Amino acid sequence: MSMAAIVSTSVIVLLMIGTFNTVGIIAKRLDGASPVDTLRHRYLQQEKLALNIVQQIDHVTNQVDEDVAQQRSIVLRELFTIYLRFVEQELSPEAALGDERYFTVLQRFAEWHQLEQNLLTINHLYRAVCSFLAEAVPRYADHLSTAAAGLDAFDMEARPELADNDLRLQSIDLAETVLYDRRQPIALQLDQIYTIMVRQALYYKVQMVAKSTICTFGLSAQQVLYLLYEAIAMTELKGYLMMQFAYMVLRAQGKGNFTVESSARRNELQTRLNRTHELLQRAMEQTSRDYWRCDPERQAHRENETYLQFTRLLQGYIENEVDMNTENTCRETCGHYQYGHRQEQCYKELYCTRQPKCAGRIYDCEYVDSDMWICPSAPQSQRRYEYIEYENGMVRGRKGYCPRGTTKVDSWWRWIFWHCSYCFCVCDDNGPRSDRFVSLREAVSDIAQNKVVTGLRFLKQDRVIHLAVQQGTLMPQGEIDNRTLEWVPPRYFSVLSKGIRDGLDYHTLTYDNRSMDLDDVQVYPGYVLTGVRFRLLGTHLNLMIRMTEMNFTSGQLMDLDKSIWIGNDNTIARTELVLKQPDVPTKALSKSVPDSTNGQYVRFTPTDREADAAQTTVPFLDAQPVYTHRPVPLSGAGIFHKGQSKSGGFLAPKLLTYDFTTHIQRPLGANNDLPEVSAVSHSVAISTGLSEDRLPSAN
Repeated sequence: MSMAAIVSTSVIVLLMIGTFNTVGIIAKRLDGASPVDTLRHRYLQQEKLALNIVQQIDHVTNQVDEDVAQQRSIVLRELFTIYLRFVEQELSPEAALGDERYFTVLQRFAEWHQLEQNLLTINHLYRAVCSFLAEAVPRYADHLSTAAAGLDAFDMEARPELADNDLRLQSIDLAETVLYDRRQPIALQLDQIYTIMVRQALYYKVQMVAKSTICTFGLSAQQVLYLLYEAIAMTELKGYLMMQFAYMVLRAQGKGNFTVESSARRNELQTRLNRTHELLQRAMEQTSRDYWRCDPERQAHRENETYLQFTRLLQGYIENEVDMNTENTCRETCGHYQYGHRQEQCYKELYCTRQPKCAGRIYDCEYVDSDMWICPSAPQSQRRYEYIEYENGMVRGRKGYCPRGTTKVDSWWRWIFWHCSYCFCVCDDNGPRSDRFVSLREAVSDIAQNKVVTGLRFLKQDRVIHLAVQQGTLMPQGEIDNRTLEWVPPRYFSVLSKGIRDGLDYHTLTYDNRSMDLDDVQVYPGYVLTGVRFRLLGTHLNLMIRMTEMNFTSGQLMDLDKSIWIGNDNTIARTELVLKQPDVPTKALSKSVPDSTNGQYVRFTPTDREADAAQTTVPFLDAQPVYTHRPVPLSGAGIFHKGQSKSGGFLAPKLLTYDFTTHIQRPLGANNDLPEVSAVSHSVAISTGLSEDRLPSAN
């Protein structure tokens, strides 16, 4: 082969290789494959392309040794170029173990020490392979440019500095290290990883403890399991890639055929993947996709930052029975005044003149003791009283220093028959200091811009509670573009504004209408969450979600005008989550835990009369933004209660992260064949200067 032919062949090959990743390859249809499975598929396509090029060296016969050496040099250059392009564009060595945070869930298991060594060994060697490729490809390019200039780049006696013999020796040494290292051969590392994760069922063990990591990682339990699989699968792919690369390097150097060994590694890959996917899918199906925010530390609670509250909805209130009827009589007892009474007057300007009047309705009165000392709260406080100490020694609220001084309040006798008692009641006063409104307006993502909901949070503005959404742009294979994440401002309003209507724009909580349903609402298969809102279902606030169809592979929302609002319409079989002796949630000694179930409801109620003098409305609302640290589309949303014994707890939004279980797919054909690559034979024939009829079938 002449020098001009070699240079011409090299130029043609370099031009052709640039088209292999685009025009030349017809990818196997992978509708719904997960990102890591799709990446593995793309690598296998490149492997088949590289293998077809390397196989051409077997057809170089009846040529002088110098021509054979040149053919091997060309094949090696193209092999290196294919692999360098893949590692630079698809599987960068910088992401050594994926996100290493997710491996910390394994540290509690005895198997972790061995597994960690396997992962580090593979990734360390992978970096070495990538460094070699990054150095080798430019050096071959220098040979090519020198040859194109008319210099004999392969004449070792005339230009020894341009000879590529050292690259050949380096590549052989690297390939033998990958395959035959006495202490840490890659095949052994992969088998040990498979043994730990699958044969010893570490995936199942992780599934059992992943739920406890929700406060650590900011991910749902299923996300932890899936991302752990993804990180390990990426490492396994690196190991498999290096072995196949090593076989092709040795084959191109004339060190053997290695077809049997290469096929054996491919069969082992498929066997591992089949068993891994089977076990992983079962584990993921049993793993929760719920994500919610854990409480901050007790001292870190801040109103309007970590929690919100309804104020003066139902509040402990001291009133004498003589003021709760129009006849000014004391003929009844406190227990008579149970439902919907009012303060009708202020008899003889007694204690009623020294406290803000309950301008609404009075409920649930009881007699405690005749005489008491009342510690009033500061005028700007949402409380009426700090504590009440009765003459019999009973204290309601937390007794302490009383800045405004206590007021002595005594019941009295009218004649000798009627006792005019001071009653302990609850006041439902919808006044200017009572925040008791919930927005019924929708909060949605911009589906016209392909944005989906990725997070939820409660906000309060102008005394109205709003449920707000975070949105992000949907990408192929269930990914979210982090650069587009943003909170969508709610459509704020004032309940006093003209045209704003109760029952349409907002709901007003009252003694009779103060329930919220606790539901998980999930989208249909093939849909994602694109909006939320509250509605009134009977007298209950009830969560609804909007869902929009998604093409998982392309990452495009579909049929936008056919988005659907759904909710849990159950109004009969619900059970109440009863708050027993609830105290102020921020005073709890330990963090709240979920204690409600899907299909329950809870009523907003005053705190316990003894613990807090019924001065606070509970549960509070968790105001922390709820979004996963690795954003994903959502398969639903929910409202749930979390608390502790004798705590009012919090109502909080819940996310149901997207279920990737069905997208874990096998990459090879029924016979473990590599993916189809079209036009490879023709392109390889041109690149090597051989006749096409002498090439083996690409299939």
